[in-house]
Amino acid sequence: RLLLLAWLSLGCGIGTAQPARGTWGPWGPWSSCSSSCGDGVAFRARRCLRSAEEEPCTGDPRQYRLCQLQGCPGGSVPFRAMQCSLYDNKPVLGTPARYRWVPFHGAPNLCDLNCLAVGHNFYYTFGRVLDGTRCGPGSPDLCVSGRCLSVGCNGILGSGTRPDACGQCGGGHDACLFVHRLFQGADPSSGYFGYMNVTTIPAGATHIKVTDKSRNYLALMTSDGRYVLNGDWSIAWPGPYEVAGTRLHYARAPDGTESLEAPGPTDEDLHVMVLLQEPNPGIEYEFWLPRGHPQPGRGDASPLRQPQPRGAGSP
Repeated sequence: RLLLLAWLSLGCGIGTAQPARGTWGPWGPWSSCSSSCGDGVAFRARRCLRSAEEEPCTGDPRQYRLCQLQGCPGGSVPFRAMQCSLYDNKPVLGTPARYRWVPFHGAPNLCDLNCLAVGHNFYYTFGRVLDGTRCGPGSPDLCVSGRCLSVGCNGILGSGTRPDACGQCGGGHDACLFVHRLFQGADPSSGYFGYMNVTTIPAGATHIKVTDKSRNYLALMTSDGRYVLNGDWSIAWPGPYEVAGTRLHYARAPDGTESLEAPGPTDEDLHVMVLLQEPNPGIEYEFWLPRGHPQPGRGDASPLRQPQPRGAGSP
């Protein structure tokens, strides 16, 4: 009988359900920004709705976001420096000495208000910095409640949300398509050297890279038929170019190797061409597109301008 009771008590224990957890109520409205100019932080809160028998909710009761306001007037004191200056000529360390304070950035905790005494070789920590203070000079991250948090692409601090390869915030890489091809088109049938179409890079493309390893010249045309690079038999200088809503970097090495690179996303189609001076050894191009976006065909012809043959040596 004792063994049976013990077995029954163990069996009941195995079947016992875990206590239910509470559920979060809706988010409240966003607070006003912590700063009147430059960068600041706003927050919103939510309540955990639970009974006495339920476990606490999992997750944070507060959420913070970056609020970027108009720039501060010229000559304004930086936010961290302003916080240090509040302690100028105030009694510190229990001595009658008075000091002037400036930010000190060599301390371990980036979100403490560490201030250096001007003209002296020591610093003092006046608690935490105010929410919205930059973690360090030039840092994109902000301090909130004493923690250094990075800003996700959704503007939420500490969310860890990053853009996917297509540039969509919070999207998974399975929503993107990677296009990577080698164009091996031969010389124009006329036997002349000249311009030949390579491909069309559709609007919305990101992480664009085109590479040519020859004495030929890559050329680039916008959707309205305007050359950006190496068009009309004129060779452009290497360097940055603004095109299709993104910054393109054109590089050319002494051995003739060329590359076009742009982060995107582009806001119009771009037509890649090549100005032939010798047989084409192959032009490699790659970019990312949102899945379902129309893909370019191999060696797409520009609908705006066809290859322009000229006699050898004309360039």
